[in-house]
Amino acid sequence: MLRETLEEESMRNVMKAIVVLAGFGLVSAAVADGHTTSWTLDGENSKIAFGSIKRDTVGEVHTFDGLSGSVLDDGTVNVQIDLTTVETLIDIRNERMKEYVFNGMKTASLDAKIDMSEIAGLSVGDTALVYAEGVLSLVGTEIELETEMFVARLSKTRVLVTTNDMVMLSTADAGLTTGIDKLMELADLPGITRVSPVTFRFIFTADEQKADAASTAPASYVQVAAVSGDPTAGMTVFRKCRACHSLEEGKNGAGPSLHGIFGATAGQVEGFKYSDAMTTSGIIWDTETTAAFVTKPKEYLPGTKMAFAGIRKDEDIANLIAYLTEETAN
Repeated sequence: MLRETLEEESMRNVMKAIVVLAGFGLVSAAVADGHTTSWTLDGENSKIAFGSIKRDTVGEVHTFDGLSGSVLDDGTVNVQIDLTTVETLIDIRNERMKEYVFNGMKTASLDAKIDMSEIAGLSVGDTALVYAEGVLSLVGTEIELETEMFVARLSKTRVLVTTNDMVMLSTADAGLTTGIDKLMELADLPGITRVSPVTFRFIFTADEQKADAASTAPASYVQVAAVSGDPTAGMTVFRKCRACHSLEEGKNGAGPSLHGIFGATAGQVEGFKYSDAMTTSGIIWDTETTAAFVTKPKEYLPGTKMAFAGIRKDEDIANLIAYLTEETAN
């Protein structure tokens, strides 16, 4: 059951991963209800893994290998997980998972609708951290999900999406308590942990000719400076940044602290090691330069180490700047 919970979370992550890929504007083929398929999940090279602990000291890793999915050019995301492919390395346990945890159901699905222009296309070799949301349908329960994912463009036609961190799943939230209790009874176990870590690795592929059709038109960031943003909405947009950046003075992470950013010279936060490009850029952070940079960092400042594809919506950029203006003042 723990595994199922993990599975559930994994599925959520899968969906988010697909959402992320769709957002990169990598458009390909295949007609479906008037729309074309963007990227297709490579099930053979993709995997979901989840862990469980029994008797407080015995840790185990389990997997799901039956994965399929696609993203359409209108932003519709769907991922299917074959619950019958659960692998715990013990045959009788596999069967009990299917019967008591999944209640005989054979598939779970992840669905979402995303803005295809939200994330710019990544160049080969580029990476990005991406925030995504979705809904997982599992054993009659729908669960809203959100997560941060690491995305890497492996080639023109292949993209890797993984969890940025382990996702911790509560079996109670997933409605799996009864199933876990049954597994404990059948295996005569004193306990199984009710929170489990989940990770996933997804490879998405696209037809080479169709991948060339990807659209990466930049947002009109110059106009953003004149737009009055909503700080409350900007707090939500900042989720895309918080995996690397803190708003607390002196607290650096994978990226520098953003405290007091407006009016500051780029590359000068104490204790953070910048790229040479950033240190020597001479950029003064204001609404226009910030909007330009977050739209497409690697194009605005070639050589930057920032692993983020960019924010495409003018409204999101304006809201983010409004939020940062309120939250990062000296």
